[in-house]
Amino acid sequence: MPAFDCGKVVIGVVARGRKIMSEQLKMQLAQELGFAETVRSRGWGAVSTRDTGEMVRLAIAKAEQLVSSKR
Repeated sequence: MPAFDCGKVVIGVVARGRKIMSEQLKMQLAQELGFAETVRSRGWGAVSTRDTGEMVRLAIAKAEQLVSSKR
């Protein structure tokens, strides 16, 4: 599985509905976006679709930065 390293967290690139972000990375992004406490207290199901979309956008932006810096 291709993967790249965002500091201490590895993002794997996979397909067909398998997880592509580790729990550690998701929590790191949730912390940056300000909803980590919601996840800790009530779980991922309590996070809004808008917040999860922002989390995905942030993960993509970080991945793109990493890829472009390695060129």
